[in-house]
Amino acid sequence: MLKFVKNHMESITGIEIYPMISLVIFFTFFVALFWWVSTAKKDYINKVSNLPFEQ
Repeated sequence: MLKFVKNHMESITGIEIYPMISLVIFFTFFVALFWWVSTAKKDYINKVSNLPFEQ
């Protein structure tokens, strides 16, 4: 089955851009997430982390 999918994908023109686009989206998301975590205020992190314990 993998051979069928590989042969089918090779026949589509312009498909080689999609792995690069997905890598850029993946990288951008995790860079933005890291930036958000590193700049988050300590009191906000404490408030959100204690939410499951509140009744």
